[in-house]
Amino acid sequence: MKIIKLLTLLLTLVLTVGLLVGCNDTTPTQQVDDEENLEGTYVRIGTLRGPAGMGLAPLMQWAEDGETANTYHFTLGGSPEEMTAGIISGELDIASVPVNVAALLYNNLNAGVQILNIGTLGNLVILDSSGEIETIEDLRGRTFNATGRGGTPQFALEYVLRKNGLEPGVDVFIDFNEEHSELASLMVAGRVQTGMLPQPFITSVMLNNEDVEMAIDLTDAWEAASPGTTFVQGVVIARTAFIEEHPEAIRLFLEDHYNSINYTNANPDRASVLMEQFDIIPQAVAVRAIPNSNIVHIEGTSMIPLISSILDVLYEANPNAVGGAMPSEGLFYKG
Repeated sequence: MKIIKLLTLLLTLVLTVGLLVGCNDTTPTQQVDDEENLEGTYVRIGTLRGPAGMGLAPLMQWAEDGETANTYHFTLGGSPEEMTAGIISGELDIASVPVNVAALLYNNLNAGVQILNIGTLGNLVILDSSGEIETIEDLRGRTFNATGRGGTPQFALEYVLRKNGLEPGVDVFIDFNEEHSELASLMVAGRVQTGMLPQPFITSVMLNNEDVEMAIDLTDAWEAASPGTTFVQGVVIARTAFIEEHPEAIRLFLEDHYNSINYTNANPDRASVLMEQFDIIPQAVAVRAIPNSNIVHIEGTSMIPLISSILDVLYEANPNAVGGAMPSEGLFYKG
């Protein structure tokens, strides 16, 4: 799969560079110079233009205003591959990724990352403008689009399809788009009738194409297929080396993340303005999407059973989804 090949390539590159310079984790010279001139710890955070980035919009403003003890630098991306590349190369200290990608990185980097907290629960929906899709069975014999190849969305979707008697590639066919924005644009233009997207792109498509309706909520379908589990979608990870070197910075970040999430959920009108300001998502879309985006902050022992249960299901369905083996509890940061 694409993401596994990417991880292998990047791991090889990082190890090669490490052998040449005698270190597996390097920081660009300019960033080191900048860090020396700043008060507090310089923390490089990668997040996606979706629920993960939406929840961090208030923190971006607080950091810009100098109201945080840490000094944060944010990188926005359009795909999980950008986040994993930054973590592997050492260009990011903290990043938002799909939950299964955290396990992939952990298994392939020999405990090189840990999960700090859960950032998003399920917010995937199969949208349709044909008026012919109401149940999963209605997908039989069809081709539809989706995003999240190599991440939780792909493996969760395939799991749900199989639990409902549909074998991907045989009974139903999935065309993957690399970025949410690409598929959203195609659905708005009417060039794709059926597609699976997360918030806030669901809201964006429905605001701009009145023919599109919510056909299948994947969270509901997941919980029906796997009773007793919670559909954890996205988590926040950090490089283990950074955690060990800057434990106080991690503690402060978790406090900041918690406060940012709470502010976002409690103040959608104000938070949505910040989301447009920081080029995460337009304000008109964000204000409607926030209540349906399942943006959360769950850390410590509370997150372990939730994450373990979904990884266990994904592992049983496809071991490659989590890197070939169930990760140990070393995957979880416990403070």
